[in-house]
Amino acid sequence: MTFNDRVDTYIKRIETALDHWLPAESVAPTVLHQAMRYSALGGGKRIRPLLVYAAGEALGVAPDMLDAPAVAIELMHTFSLIHDDLPAMDDDDLRRGRPTAHRAFDEATAILAADAMQPLAFTVLATHPALREYPAIQVRLIALLADACGSSGMTGGQSMDMAAEGRQLDAAE
Repeated sequence: MTFNDRVDTYIKRIETALDHWLPAESVAPTVLHQAMRYSALGGGKRIRPLLVYAAGEALGVAPDMLDAPAVAIELMHTFSLIHDDLPAMDDDDLRRGRPTAHRAFDEATAILAADAMQPLAFTVLATHPALREYPAIQVRLIALLADACGSSGMTGGQSMDMAAEGRQLDAAE
C-alpha cells in the first residue's frame, strides 16, 4: 500500500483532529469561533499535514504521535492565510473557492480569528495526550514551529513580500 492509498485516510484524520481542537461555534465568543472554524475547516488540500504524516511514516512514527504537529501546522498555515488575505496585505476576496474570512465576517473578526489560531497551534503541541510522555519532543516541536513562523520564517517572508511589492527583484533578493 502506497502513501497515496492512505491520503484520504490522513485527510479524514486531520479534519477530525481540527474539528476536535477548534472551539465549538456555540461557545462564547461565538462569532470568533465561527470565523476560526470557517477558515480552518473550509477545505484545502491539507498539503502541510500530509507532509507531516508522510515524514512520520518515513521515520516509523505512529500516526497518533503525528496528529498534534499536523494540527499545529495546519492552524499556523490558516493563520497565515487569513492575514495574507487582509486588505492591508493582498486584499483577496476568495480563498478555497469561497469568501475570505474578512469578507465572510469582517476585518476585525478575521484578524482575531487568525490571532487565536496561532496560540491554539502551540496549545495543541503542548497539551496533546499522545505527546505527554515526551516532553523533550514537545519542547522541540514548539521551538521549531515558533522559529518557522517568526521573523526569520513565515512572518519575515511576508514582510519581505510586502516590501518587494511593485519592485523588480534580482536573483539575490
